Amino acid sequence: GRPRSTPDQVIADKAYSSRGFRAYLRQRGIECTIPEKNDQQRHRHNRGSRGGRPPAFDRQIYRQRNVVERCFNRLKGFRGIATRYDKTAASYEAAVSLASLLLWARSL
Repeated sequence: GRPRSTPDQVIADKAYSSRGFRAYLRQRGIECTIPEKNDQQRHRHNRGSRGGRPPAFDRQIYRQRNVVERCFNRLKGFRGIATRYDKTAASYEAAVSLASLLLWARSL
């Protein structure tokens, strides 16, 4: 099979801020930058000293996620990519490459 590789870091939104997900990443030695949900913060504060420390969060790294999200949104502006009309992975990858090239050409 293909060689497996683990990422150095995961940057995700609040939907992935569960303790189980963080524990899964920690178990595999993967750093994570995930903001904590408001209700989780309140619950931790209500528990006082038994609530534990807040999870590590780096705002500068999290801001880099915005660049990737904007790229996906611009690619979804192409109807064929958003709806995945292509039947094979190779033709879909070609369509994404072509759309990326067109977006790059527009930016010049």
